[in-house]
This record gives sequence, structure tokens and C-alpha cells, in this order.
Amino acid sequence: MALSRLRGPVKEISKSHAPSFLRARFLSSSSSRSLSRPPCVQNSLVGDHGSLLRPASLFMLTGVQINSLKLKLWVGGIKYFSSADSSHTVLQMPAMSPTMSQGNIAKWRKKEGDRIEVGDVLCEIETDKATLELESLEEGFLAKILVPDGSKDVPVGQPIAITVEDQDDIQNVPATVAGGSEIKEETTNQNVKNENKVQEKSSIKTSASAIPPHILVEMPALSPTMNQGNIAKWLKKEGDKINVGDVICEIETDKATLEFECLEEGYLAKILAPEGSKDVAVGQPIAITVEDPADIETVNNSVSSGSEIKEAKPMHRDDGNEAKAQKTSVARISPSAKLLITEYGLDLSSLKASGSHGTLLKGDVLAAIKSGKGSSSKEKTLPSPQKASPAVSTDSRSHIKQSDSFEDLPNSQIRKVIARRLLESKQNTPHLYLSSDVILDPLLSLRKELKEKHDVKVSVNDIVIKAVAVALRNVPEANAYWNAEKGEVILCDSVDISIAVATEKGLMTPIVRNADQKTLSSISLEIKELAEKARAGKLSPNEFQGGTFSISNLGMFPVDQFCAIINPPQAGILAVGRGNKVVEVVIGSDGVERPAVVTKMNLTLSADHRVFDGKVGGAFLSALGSNFSDVRRLLL
Repeated sequence: MALSRLRGPVKEISKSHAPSFLRARFLSSSSSRSLSRPPCVQNSLVGDHGSLLRPASLFMLTGVQINSLKLKLWVGGIKYFSSADSSHTVLQMPAMSPTMSQGNIAKWRKKEGDRIEVGDVLCEIETDKATLELESLEEGFLAKILVPDGSKDVPVGQPIAITVEDQDDIQNVPATVAGGSEIKEETTNQNVKNENKVQEKSSIKTSASAIPPHILVEMPALSPTMNQGNIAKWLKKEGDKINVGDVICEIETDKATLEFECLEEGYLAKILAPEGSKDVAVGQPIAITVEDPADIETVNNSVSSGSEIKEAKPMHRDDGNEAKAQKTSVARISPSAKLLITEYGLDLSSLKASGSHGTLLKGDVLAAIKSGKGSSSKEKTLPSPQKASPAVSTDSRSHIKQSDSFEDLPNSQIRKVIARRLLESKQNTPHLYLSSDVILDPLLSLRKELKEKHDVKVSVNDIVIKAVAVALRNVPEANAYWNAEKGEVILCDSVDISIAVATEKGLMTPIVRNADQKTLSSISLEIKELAEKARAGKLSPNEFQGGTFSISNLGMFPVDQFCAIINPPQAGILAVGRGNKVVEVVIGSDGVERPAVVTKMNLTLSADHRVFDGKVGGAFLSALGSNFSDVRRLLL
């Protein structure tokens, strides 16, 4: 996660005060890597009334978290001092990442008037990356909550609470800070006025007074690029008890299928997004949980069904814009749809467009033909010619049957991303192709020897990975990528090999990191584990994001030779074909040339021509060929 300085409106301070601190850390870590930023005090500014403006100054982030997306946040505040009024501290919504512009108040752990000790959790904040716990670094009392439970899209820098040092000062806070209630109203109004996603939430909130205490579970953002996801499977049913750490459902994102874990105990009262729901927007409600099992029936009665909640929004919108929808129902017609309309003489007014901006698609026309709604004007006006010519009628039926003899296969999120990225790669990356044959016999002999003498089982692909990694280490210019912003080549420090693995949901590329430093046996073991995870859709982001070079092996299918497409932002991918036995002239130990049967394998390099020129590509293939001819050097 990227580091960033806190941003947001600064507050007036009538007296100099030490800068407040903010620190975030992951509760658990799956990596030993740590990042930190030293404290850096910003320059003070002078306000309109001669007061000192001083923003928060320290941000520190340590650890890397993959599975559990729960963070802890340590926050101080910005203090106000006045000769007339008591001193107090205003807590603001912090910015935890460069992309974060707003956050949600998931739950307040402290109530107004409660005493606060150092380290006490004040509330839980849901950001665009994770859920964080807001902890206090100072003692005091929670005087005023400005943003209540469940508030959505609270801008960074907006005050969310006020604390005081002396309990007697609590009653003086509302007079000192005006607009506390106004902030609440602004936050509530802002939530109601949002677009489709928030309208859907507000339809649930309208009956919140009738619903007992509950938690609205929303579609989480499980990756920085995720804006929607699919509900692959619900692992809990309505009425089931939920414990901390229980997996509620499986969510299919644009990268992988991930398990959604619960961080609080309770009961699953209502499923709003059923199993198999597609393209559920991030932030859209997917379920409701309650703490008391007796409240489940009340929730079901208040929210009769998830479909009614979903229908509430389009029904409301259609009532206001029904006339407009009628006029613009078919604004455009796709070429394939136009051909079908002409061929079957369909009435355009009876067709409904499902494409963007009122575009009538081929699927809309075929659906109308199947259902019989798209009645043919020719059939209505000319019934007698059809009876007179049965041959024409038979031909038209065969055409209809032939047009319907196909099946639409819905794309998964992973396949959509693959299709988009590969198209971008071919359009934006100048591909350079270099091909070479290598003799595979030394590799096969080493593989056999390792199995018979040392009981070490490695595949041809494992040895290919090691050979490629060593070649990249020897030719560092090939282990690089193109930086479009700077317009220059960036050399990579480590050799991380991405391996193409075919899965039911699409092509995944798990990564063997620092492959040049690992043994053949460790590479073999790691590849097996990563391939199993990839096929099961259980890869964590750090296991498939990154990589400096890719390998695609189709030799087992079998394929003799092919050209692969570069996986951006990488600059190279090696296509590995199968080994074929051919007769070739070889030089014996006595120096005499003799025909012999050898096993040869084709290797085709697809390289970014902005990074690879002929010299770098040739040097890489030459180093790779040397590794295959003297394969034992890979054991060093």
C-alpha cells in the first residue's frame, strides 16, 4: 500500500501546540517487508485572524497484509485553545492512501461522555482499502460525536468527533463548536443524494426505523482496481450464526475469487445479493446481520426480499422518467441487430434495448424472436403467400433454427480483465519476436539422473524456469520494463518469473520470486503449490501481482511452436513448445560428424521492442541456449 501524508482542511489554533500524530499498522502480516516514513513537520501557516494553522504531520505504515483487511489507526487530534472557552480536540477523517477521498463510519465503540484512555478504540472506519480501528493517543473524554454510526462517504478532513481533557468541559462543547448537528445532517443528505449505488442503500435506510439494530454488509473493494464483483457462493444461510473469522461468501473479483470473512459475531438475517449475482457495485449492500437471533424475523418482515430493495430504485426512477424512457428506448441499433430486423421483418416498437445509451443489440432481437414478442409485419400483412409457398416457410424456419443454434457463455471477471489487457498489449506494445531451437537431451538426462540417484522429481518446466531465471540474471538488460511516464527503461532488481497456468475461469500467472536464487527442488515445490491455488482460485494478490518476465509452456498439449502476447507491464514472455526428435548432424568425441537422433525444443521470445533491441534479445537467447547445452551449471 502506498504511503501518503495526511491531507484535509487544517484547523485554527490560537496557541502553539505540538503536532498531532497518526500511525497505521496491520494487525497481522504475511510478509516481513516493512515500509516507513520519518516524521516530517509541515510549515506553519497563518490564518485570516492571525491564528496558527498546523496540519497533522506524521504518517507511518508498517507491515503487509493479504488475507485479513483489518487495520488499526492511531490518531491524535487538532486542539483548539481559547481564553473564553475550554480547550478541546477535534478529530478529523484521516486520509490513509493517495486514492482515499472519503470513508465510512462503520461503528462507534465509545459513546458521548465516555472516558478515553491511551490506546482505546474510538470507532471503526471503512476506507477504500480496508476497515480500520481509530485509537486514541491521549487521555480525555468523548464530548461530541459529529458523524454518527453508519455515515457514508465522509470526506477526508471533515470533523467526526470532539474530545476534551476535563469532564466538566463536555457541556461547554456544543456552545463552542457550532454546526455539530449540521454536520450530521449534511452527511445524511450527502448519502441520500448519491447516485444509483447510494440510492439503493437509502431505500434500505428509509425503513431503518422499523428494523432492529443491525449491520449492513456491503460489497467490499478487495483490490485497488476493483469497482464491482460477483457473488460466487454464499457459505452461510439466512439465520446461521456467524463467528469472528467465519467465511460468509466467496466473491469473484477482477483478479481472483476471494473469501469474505466476518470480523464480528452475529446472525445472518437477510441476503440481499443472492448467489450468482453479477457485477455487484462496490459499496452496494449484499446482506444484513443482527446480534440477536430474535431480530431475524423482524428484519425479514421489514425487508421482505432483496429483490424488492433492488426494485425500489428502478421503480422510483421509472415513474419519474417513464416518458423519457419510452422515447429513448431504442436510440441506436447495432449492425447485426439491424440485419435480423430486416430479415424477419420485425416491428421496432415491440423491441426493448438493453445496451448502453439505448442501443438495440443482437441479443435483444434474438430474445424477441424466441419469445414471439417481435412479431413480423410481413407475416401479418401477407398471410396468403406463406400458405401458397410452403418451401419459403420451411426455409425461414430453418434460418431461424440456424440462428438460434448457439449458446452465450457469460464471461467471468477474470476473463474480462484478461481480454482487455491482452488487447491493450497488442495495441500499445511493439512486439519483437525472436525464435531459437535448443537441444533438450542434456536436460532430460539431468532430470533422469536426479530422479534415479537422488529421488528428486522435477519437471521439464521447472528446469526451464531455472534456466530462464539464470539467463535474465546474466543479461540484466532483458530483466526490465518500459516506464511510459518517464519514457525510459527501468531495470528490475530481482528476477521474478510469472508462470502461465490455465484455469476454468481464465489464465492466471502465479509468480516464482527470486527464481535465480532458488534450487530446482524448491522451484518444483513452489510451482505445484501455486498451480493448485490458481486452479482453486485461492491465490493471494502478492502471489500473482508483479513479476518481471513470463513463461508460457504449451508443450504438453502438444504444441510445436507459438508466439505469446506480452503481459504488461512486463517486457518479455517466452513461449515454450514441445520436444521433437529429429535427425541432426552432431560432432562426436573423436571430432567426426555423424547423423544422430536428438530432441529439440523451440523457444520463441516475444519482447517489447522499446526495451529489447536485436542485440539484447540475441544475448538473452544465447545465454539461455548455453544453459540448456550445459544444464549442470544450473545446479551451482
